[in-house]
Amino acid sequence: MKTKILVIEDDQLVNQMIVYQLEGMGHTAIGVDSLFKAKNYLSKHEPDLVISDMRLPDGDCISALPELIESHPVIVLTAYGTVKNAVDAMQAGAAHYLTKPVSPDELTLTVDRVLKNTALEADHLFYKSRLKEQNSKLPFMIGQSPALEQAKELIDAVAPSDMTVLVLGESGSGKELVARAIHEQSQRADNNFVAVDCCTLQENLFESELFGHEKGAFTGANGKKKGLIEGASGGTLFLDEIGEIPPAIQAKLLRVLETGKFRRVGGTKDITSNVRIVAATNRDLKKMSENNEFRADLYYRLDAFSLHNPPLRERREDITFLVEHFISNHNFSMRMKKSVTKEAMRKLIAYDWPGNVRELKNMVERAIILSRQNKIIRGEHFSMRGCEKVGGNFQLDINPGMDPTLEEIEACYLKMLMQKHDGHRMTIAQIMGISERQVYRLIKKHNIGEENIQVTQQLNRRANDISEKVLV
Repeated sequence: MKTKILVIEDDQLVNQMIVYQLEGMGHTAIGVDSLFKAKNYLSKHEPDLVISDMRLPDGDCISALPELIESHPVIVLTAYGTVKNAVDAMQAGAAHYLTKPVSPDELTLTVDRVLKNTALEADHLFYKSRLKEQNSKLPFMIGQSPALEQAKELIDAVAPSDMTVLVLGESGSGKELVARAIHEQSQRADNNFVAVDCCTLQENLFESELFGHEKGAFTGANGKKKGLIEGASGGTLFLDEIGEIPPAIQAKLLRVLETGKFRRVGGTKDITSNVRIVAATNRDLKKMSENNEFRADLYYRLDAFSLHNPPLRERREDITFLVEHFISNHNFSMRMKKSVTKEAMRKLIAYDWPGNVRELKNMVERAIILSRQNKIIRGEHFSMRGCEKVGGNFQLDINPGMDPTLEEIEACYLKMLMQKHDGHRMTIAQIMGISERQVYRLIKKHNIGEENIQVTQQLNRRANDISEKVLV
C-alpha cells in the first residue's frame, strides 16, 4: 500500500515540484497552500507524513505543530535556515528540518528516514505492550498424525494469499497457533500478528480497542488512540472466538472486510486498513446465523475459506510428541531430564481430552511437579480429575448370565477400541501396550476389523476429496 503524504506549501511551484518528486518515489502525495486547507484535508483523511512550510499565509507552522504531530510525523521546510528556527521546530516536535531550496536527494533521504523511524517507533511500542502475551505462545505443528497433516496442507495452501480464514475447532485445540502458522507462512510474516480474545473484552470497550478512538469521544478519552486494526497494519489480525462479538461490532467488522475502511470511535474520517483477518470459533456460526444470533452476511464473508483444527482425541498419535515437547520446554522447577513410562503414556493416549492440548499441557506440568526429584513420571502422577472415566463405557457384547472367556473379553475390548479410534492401529497398539503387528493378528484372529477398516477408508477418501476441492 502506498504511503500518503500531505504537502503544505504556499509557493505553488515549490509545492508542485515536491508533490511530483514524492509521487516519483512511489508515494501518494497531495498539496495544499494553507493551514486552513490542511486542517480540512486532515479532518477527512489520515496521511502517513506531513511536509509543511514554516511560514504560511494564515499562520505559523510552529504554533500548529502540537496539533499536527499528535497523529502524523512532520517535516518542516523554511527559506530561513537559522539555528534558532531549527531548534524551535525540533523542540515543537518536528521529525526533521529542511532548508529551501531542498535538493531532490536530500528530500528523498529525509522522507525515507522519517517514515522508517516512525514505523520502527510504532512497532517498538506495540511489541513492548504485548510482549508478555507473545512469550507464552507454543510452536505449532507438533506431531505427525493424518489429521494434523491435513490441517498443514490447508495452511500451506491458504497462507500465501490474503484471503480471510475462519478456523473452526474446540476450545483448547490450538486455533491461535493455526492462525500464527498462517501468518508466519504469509507475505505478512515480517509485520505484526495481533491476537484479540473476543470473550474477555467488555462490550462497551470492544469498539474502542478494535477501531481506536478520537480525543473526547467519550468520558476518559483524553487523547487519540489507535486501535488493534491499526496496530496490525501490514500484518494479521486474529479474532479469537468471533462468535462472541456484539451485533453492532459485527456490522462494522463486515464493512472492514468488504471495503477495507473503518472509523475510530468519535471520528468522522475513513481510515484504510491494510490487514488480513483470521477468525476462530468453537461455536456453530452457521446455526447461529440461521437463528439470527450472528449476522449471516458476516458469516458467509468469513466462511470464504474455513479450516478445521482437529481436537486431540482425533490425533492421538501426536500425544507422545506433545508430552516430550512439554517436558523439554517447561519453564519452572529444576531443569531435570524426565521421561514418561509406557504405562503412563498408554493412559494419556486412551483419555479423550475434553480440554484438548491445553489440558494435556496443564496435566504434564502438574506431573512434572508431582514427580519432584524423580526422573521417571509414572501413571499415578497423571491422576487428574476425570481420568478415572477412561474406559467407563466399556461393555461386553455377550449373552447375559454367562461368564465370558478371556478371548471373548479380548475380542470385545478390541472391537470397542476399533470403533472408538476409527480403526487406527497405531493408536490401538499404544493403548494396549502391544505392537501394530500384534494388533493386526488380533483383528484377524477375532475377525472383527474388516467393517471398521472399510468405514475408516471411506471417511479418509471423503476427507481427501474435500481437501483436493479446496486446494484446487
